[in-house]
Amino acid sequence: MRLFARNYSCAEDGLVDAMAEMTGGRTRGWWDEYREHLPASFADLAELEHQAQEIRVALVIHIPALLQTVDHARAVLREAAPPLRAYEVEHRLSHRMKRQAILHEGSPVSYTAIIHEAALRMEFGGLDTVRAQHEHVIAMSELDNINVRVIPFSGGGTFPGTGQSFDYVSGAVPQLDTVQLDSAHGCQFIDAEAELGKYRALLERMETTALKPAQSRDFIHGIMHSM
Repeated sequence: MRLFARNYSCAEDGLVDAMAEMTGGRTRGWWDEYREHLPASFADLAELEHQAQEIRVALVIHIPALLQTVDHARAVLREAAPPLRAYEVEHRLSHRMKRQAILHEGSPVSYTAIIHEAALRMEFGGLDTVRAQHEHVIAMSELDNINVRVIPFSGGGTFPGTGQSFDYVSGAVPQLDTVQLDSAHGCQFIDAEAELGKYRALLERMETTALKPAQSRDFIHGIMHSM
């Protein structure tokens, strides 16, 4: 890697060091086991998250994948269009659950989730599943590395941008930052600095609109008990 960088006159030592650390002595990650069963972007996303220093996500309709319970995630995956076969649902479910390890194993990644009230009102899997999901989000939000912020319908709350869900994954150096977009045809990854800057600005606007963490927990409690 360092020879490759010298040959291409890359003088950014921080970037070279970070890439060398990522590639040096690399062994197969757990996500590689899924490359035969799932689209390549699923494994790429899991590897990207594994290398992340910080992750910030924004969602309108869904609870963040890394905060989903098994029952909630299964219910969401069953609503995929076009429909997934039963074994495809289970492959994706297993992959999603393994991704969540970065939140609580080793050196847990710093994780911020901005969730619109609409996502908390969706009844994937029925009311029992929804209540259990809300309890899980509240419990996870109390971990030191996890910050959950809710944008409510009322109180002047808005949701800047187009409403598209996205993840902003910060690498070891800014040049390795990546945005992952969800779309009907799969994951899309963006790493151009001009585009990254727009998503950083969007996240900042969302955070100024969202409730504080303690207020967000109380808000989720209120929704859960009203169901």
